[in-house]
Amino acid sequence: MIPWELKFDEFVNCNCAYGCPCQFNALPTHGNCEAISSMKITKGHFGEVDISGLNVIGIFSWPKAIHEGNGSCEIIVDSKANEAQRDAILKIMSGEETVPMATIFSVFATTLTTVHPPVFAPITIDVDVENRVANIKVANHIDVVGEPIRNPVSGEIHQARIDLPHGFEYSIAEMGSGTGKSSGKIKLDLTDSYGQFAHVHMTNEGPVRAAA
Repeated sequence: MIPWELKFDEFVNCNCAYGCPCQFNALPTHGNCEAISSMKITKGHFGEVDISGLNVIGIFSWPKAIHEGNGSCEIIVDSKANEAQRDAILKIMSGEETVPMATIFSVFATTLTTVHPPVFAPITIDVDVENRVANIKVANHIDVVGEPIRNPVSGEIHQARIDLPHGFEYSIAEMGSGTGKSSGKIKLDLTDSYGQFAHVHMTNEGPVRAAA
């Protein structure tokens, strides 16, 4: 198995209500799952291939709950990536060279029946996890905005977190609101729905937990 490691800041916008039932092993809010997942890799490698500083976006759609399968995905890889870097990122995203079911990439791969050809394009990802703000753009393809949840009465910023000590993606995620559109092979239109901000550290053996 080729060893790999990633540190990235992520913003995920899905169609569920704030909190997302999937985080609690419950069924999705509307019965199906749609999501745009954006990764800003701060440091990473796949074997000897350095993939630091690259951006990746995954667009996903499942007709029912994720674990019921029959999902579709489209991956957008930063056009700055060379051929070796593209191959490395796509292998990680497809769950290859990974302990089975140890990462979200490996888990999702088992639920997909349609994987569209990857897109290589300039990607802009600005994510501020602590302040729960994000802006993600791919020209003519992706437009996503993340922001804090606000109190519906006072308008004040509301902070909430999800802590998953044994999750296969993050350890702690800040909750926010997301609005996003995709216009590629998978067309999504999400408005004021679940937004997830997190610092993620992961290897092909699963998430790396911070010491207590």
